[in-house]
Amino acid sequence: MKRYLFILSLVLMSYSACKQNVKSNLFDSSNPFASEFGDPRGLPPFDLIKAEHYRPAFLAGIEQHTAEVEAIANRSDAPTFENTVVALDESGRLLSRVASVFFAMTSAHTDTVLQAIETEMSPVLTEHNDNIYLNEKLFARIKAVYDDPASQSLTAEQKRLLEKYYKDFVRSGIALEASGKERLREINKELGLLNVAFGENLLAETNDFQLVIDKKEDLSGLPQSVIDVAGETAKAKGLDGKWVFTLSKPSWEPFLKYADNRELREKLYKAMYNRCNNGNSHDNKEIVQKTVNLRLERANLLGYKTHADYQLEETMAKTPENALRLLFDIWKHALPQAEKERDELQKLIDGEGGKFKLQSWDWQYYAEKLRQAKYALNEEELRPYFVLENVRNGAFEAANKLYGISFKEIDNVPVYQKDVKVFEASDSDGSYIGVIYLDYFPRPEKRNGAWMGNFTEQAVYQGKFVHPVVYNVGNFALPTSDAPSLLNLDQVETLFHEFGHALHGLLSKCNYAGISGTNVYRDFVELPSQINEHWALHPEVLKMYARHYQTGAVIPDLLIEKIKKTATFNQGFMTAELVAAAILDLKWHTVESPLTADVMAFENKVLNEIGLIPEIIVRYKSPYFSHIFDGGYSAGYYSYLWSEVLDADAFQAFEEKGIFDAKTAKSFRENILSKGASDEPMTLYRRFRGADPNPDYLLKNRGFIR
Repeated sequence: MKRYLFILSLVLMSYSACKQNVKSNLFDSSNPFASEFGDPRGLPPFDLIKAEHYRPAFLAGIEQHTAEVEAIANRSDAPTFENTVVALDESGRLLSRVASVFFAMTSAHTDTVLQAIETEMSPVLTEHNDNIYLNEKLFARIKAVYDDPASQSLTAEQKRLLEKYYKDFVRSGIALEASGKERLREINKELGLLNVAFGENLLAETNDFQLVIDKKEDLSGLPQSVIDVAGETAKAKGLDGKWVFTLSKPSWEPFLKYADNRELREKLYKAMYNRCNNGNSHDNKEIVQKTVNLRLERANLLGYKTHADYQLEETMAKTPENALRLLFDIWKHALPQAEKERDELQKLIDGEGGKFKLQSWDWQYYAEKLRQAKYALNEEELRPYFVLENVRNGAFEAANKLYGISFKEIDNVPVYQKDVKVFEASDSDGSYIGVIYLDYFPRPEKRNGAWMGNFTEQAVYQGKFVHPVVYNVGNFALPTSDAPSLLNLDQVETLFHEFGHALHGLLSKCNYAGISGTNVYRDFVELPSQINEHWALHPEVLKMYARHYQTGAVIPDLLIEKIKKTATFNQGFMTAELVAAAILDLKWHTVESPLTADVMAFENKVLNEIGLIPEIIVRYKSPYFSHIFDGGYSAGYYSYLWSEVLDADAFQAFEEKGIFDAKTAKSFRENILSKGASDEPMTLYRRFRGADPNPDYLLKNRGFIR
């Protein structure tokens, strides 16, 4: 999905860490992680970092973090917020430094060496995390502060940090008996390894398939830009004179949309949705079943009925019932619309003399035909106006007009891959904000999707403001020898979406890393990203950046009007596949007894029960649903729709006052973007909007109500 979010914040808590008796004698001053990065902005020295540096740096980081935690736990003085809670929040800087870089690389620039290190370190990191959160002496100090009546005088932000750590310990099993703690450690280790294996299988399966075309007639219907990229992909693979399409979305998606050869569309589409479900060494079905059952066992061990009950306790939704209620409220609008769209597409097929029933691999092809027939809009007409660099600059300029910030490219810093660009962000008064890395092109060593993460999280450390260093990763259209990277509408919105996450990280002004930036509830974190999409295709913003790559002409009003008219086109399909995936996620994680059924049989049962029509494939089938089995969104995929209620309502405030209204933008920056999790998310939202969000705006934006 375009809104793939892979936030590597507080990585030491996500991936956890180690055995006390592991030695780190290979770690010395020559290791780039041995001290704070030399660049005054804290930028990673990618020109110095080698694969062999990670393992000893991890082990040294674990050793150092363990010593810091033990020092806090064994203090003889009375526990206070500063000497216990803040000290814990500020601990583990070396470990965080190496983890933030390493896990960014295993997602965006991995290889077999890094994968081996990840597999080796996962249980070690998990054990370290458990050693911290099952440390009874440390928890006793935190509980003493939590129970102290004097804590009522703490600031709202301090109370949130204290509450976070107290709940983290409780939810990590600190109250369990010894046998329960031991079993919990075993479960956590196994889940960590399963997550790693799931992601590696998916990357391998994605890279293993290629559709090789050697007959020019099989390219019929494809735009020349798509053909050119396929030709260059083939050339890079040593297949000169042929064309190659892969399971990278910028490759398979336009093929499904434009290729006239129905048989080849079916072949490519089935390869995409059968990933990790082929009974080979990369099959993920057993991993899915084991993961679901272990998550249930852990939840039960901790006193929860299901994994979803455990996960959603610390969200805005609070319960799976509340999340499902929202999903089914949307579903009752989406499914009838999807059925109408299906019938319209079948009518188009019949009118052309087709003797077949619409299938899932036909939907995008005939939907594109229908869009052209109804609105005279061919998306390929738009691509020439969406040069990647111009779209990026449009996102920068919109942020400048909203929040007064500006971006300047810096080319004198090392990067981990030649296509990565680095920009320094400054505020309206010229003061330094932070740095953003942009990594936009697909390659075999990068996972599919788009995400944001942090190399350095904003905080105040020992009285000094720590400026954030963030990154956006995407898989957008590749440039060719004849043309720059030209994006489609979906990719334009994705770029703005991930940049919204980046703004959330960059504009944070919190005191504590544990609650700064994007370290917020999962169903609140998508608000800054999704609201930023609203500017992407707004007529006023399009005029700022959409220029033809050959002539430099600004996108004409006629095309802008067509974009506006098609805003809700095919929304039944897009909403149905998304909501179905969110429901599937919650159904996986509301099971109350160990799963014994076949994974695909379980999935099919869920989708049949909600009435998903067979012409639509759920957005993510379980064997490649990386959001929930590898990406931290388990029982949380509904978050995109929960946050959409917020973003649709929030953008209405801009619509009412003007999309660049200074007062509204200032309020959004101060109450949402800068606050992290320093207060309850609905409290922050009400401060911005003055009221609770109105869910009707989501339905209106998707064309379900007027």
